[in-house]
Amino acid sequence: MSWEEAVERARLHIIPRTYDVLSRFGYITSLAKEVRKVKEEVIRNLDNYIEETRKAVERIGGRFILASTATEAVESAVKIVGQGKVVVMSKNNVATETGLRQGLERAGNEVWETDLGEFLVQLANDEPSHILAPAVHMTKERAAEVLAKRLGMAVPPEPEAIAQRAREFLRNKFIKADVGITGANAIAADTGAVVLVENEGNIRLTSGLPPVHIVYDGVEKIVPTLVDAMVAAAVQSAYAGLYPPTYINISAGPSSTADVEMHRVSPAQGPKEFYMILVDNGRRAVARDPVLWEALLCIRCGRCHLHCPVYRALGREFGVPPYTGPMGVMWTAVTRGIEEAGPHALKCVHAGNCKEVCPMGIDIPGVIHEVKKRYLSPTGSK
Repeated sequence: MSWEEAVERARLHIIPRTYDVLSRFGYITSLAKEVRKVKEEVIRNLDNYIEETRKAVERIGGRFILASTATEAVESAVKIVGQGKVVVMSKNNVATETGLRQGLERAGNEVWETDLGEFLVQLANDEPSHILAPAVHMTKERAAEVLAKRLGMAVPPEPEAIAQRAREFLRNKFIKADVGITGANAIAADTGAVVLVENEGNIRLTSGLPPVHIVYDGVEKIVPTLVDAMVAAAVQSAYAGLYPPTYINISAGPSSTADVEMHRVSPAQGPKEFYMILVDNGRRAVARDPVLWEALLCIRCGRCHLHCPVYRALGREFGVPPYTGPMGVMWTAVTRGIEEAGPHALKCVHAGNCKEVCPMGIDIPGVIHEVKKRYLSPTGSK
């Protein structure tokens, strides 16, 4: 089955569902406008908000690390994890961006993706093709084949059966895990709290069962308050067509209890250690760029992908995984520079569908045009 056929199956499922969500819950579009405002505020004052987040994380008993580069981010995580550990990870685009899983494996750890799509991509030794649904290029027949080949699991090519067999395999990994690593849908600067949206339940297990929880994501996920973070998570879920989400999780430091004389102590039943590694990797420089800064507004809903004719034709060849599709061209420029993003920008036909459906109202065609112009200009900024 071709890429086009696989992605068309996904389109037929998710696009009508997204429009139904947005028409049924009219307040979402108003909330999206509020999210853009608060994200603009953070981008204009990014260094101040990073410092506020650091102080808040330390205040709630966590440890905070700001990593300037991808290499520094991975090295920081490896130092925390050590070697010979079992690590479970929830879906995390910044982990893919920086090569975190491979870095942990090179250090001698057993590392498992626990999101079903990422799990299938890992087993297939493949690359993600969509910011939200990393295995959208993989048909149910291919998924069943991968489980049979890599894990010896005989499973019929049906989504229910595939999900069940993955659940059975990963449950054992959750129980044995020494470290759980998650990303973040939003991070509240005022409290250091992390908000995560999910449907599978793997994030709750990843962040709650292992004795160590590491939050690993980009500095652009910061918003001013916990209320802002909750709203951002709800908006992201709705525009992804998965509203209401099955779970919204808040993590703020290591587990604690105040059941003895109302004296709060750590740990309790959850993690005893909490770390936050925030990654720059080009983001702070882009925050000061007069055009490219808009890329930092992206909330990773993935809506632009399936409305883009180029992505529907080329898939992950449009952008650099995990940043594919229209938003992926922008984010390839942010994290890899104009030189790598330029050839992908040249593929854009500027249909404009991406801008029309973006919840943040990002001028994606305009940003891609700027990437293209700088790439082609001998005096452009590369």
